[in-house]
Amino acid sequence: MSIASLTWSPERVEQLKRCFSAGLTCSQIAREIGVTRNAVIGKMNRLGLSQPRNPAVTQARRDAKSARPRARTRWSAFSIADQRTLLREAFPQARAEEIPIHDGRGCTLLELAQDRCRWPINDPGAANFCYCGNEAFSGLPYCTGHARLAYRGSGRRSA
Repeated sequence: MSIASLTWSPERVEQLKRCFSAGLTCSQIAREIGVTRNAVIGKMNRLGLSQPRNPAVTQARRDAKSARPRARTRWSAFSIADQRTLLREAFPQARAEEIPIHDGRGCTLLELAQDRCRWPINDPGAANFCYCGNEAFSGLPYCTGHARLAYRGSGRRSA
């Protein structure tokens, strides 16, 4: 396509008006002129052209909307705190804070192996800073206890 074919020349505008007055849809006009449907809609808006509304179609749409059931029920009569309590009672699980984490041997960065937990203990830069060093859970950089702390979902946080 050349740039000249992408512009709205006076001939194209007249062709758009003729097709519009003939009652063609925007898609049909776009195929006829050789532009996109969105280009036709945009040009029609800029020219102030709009499809006249058919009163029968408008009334049919209103009737269809009023025939639909409008039952808007509340999803839950319980508050969020009540829902969390019910879920905790229904599915008892150990919380991440309750999972025992066995004291690691506390190793430095240079002592860490591929299969050891990399959970930092204390603040970096402190004299007693080290890593957990327990056996890592398969495929994760942390032991089981630290992995549950690191990868817990937002829904498991306590209220």
